[in-house]
Amino acid sequence: MTKEHPFIAGLENEAKGCEAAEAEFRNTMNAKVAELAQARAFAFRRMNVMRSLFDTVASAEDEEIAITKAVKGLRDRLGWIEDSEAREEVLAHYAIVARAAFHATHPDDRRDEADDVPAEPATALSQFEAWYASSREKPFWVLFEHYMPETQLVDF
Repeated sequence: MTKEHPFIAGLENEAKGCEAAEAEFRNTMNAKVAELAQARAFAFRRMNVMRSLFDTVASAEDEEIAITKAVKGLRDRLGWIEDSEAREEVLAHYAIVARAAFHATHPDDRRDEADDVPAEPATALSQFEAWYASSREKPFWVLFEHYMPETQLVDF
């Protein structure tokens, strides 16, 4: 049996080092791609939910009706048919966002200066997202990741 020449052993070590660097880069890259994909998905969910919210509250003449419709819209979108304490808590916090959106779309409606509604819907949404993340330890937008089981096509 012949011993491997030191030159060849050095090339082998270099090749293994390059292979390890590539694998590390691929892992880092894959993690970054996943992070960016999640950020994109959350941004589109945020945009779609807020667009729907603004459409809902803009067409309402009354703040209470607007908030009720907005909360119902979120319930429907999330598929929340049954009530729970946790869901009611989320909807109560979301109602603050709906209220801010109503006032943003109805600037002529005067608010009481002592009112705790944020002046901007962006602030209300940011506070809602922060509250949800701190109380549930995950982003609000993961609620929209529903698994839809395949259903069989039945011909009648």
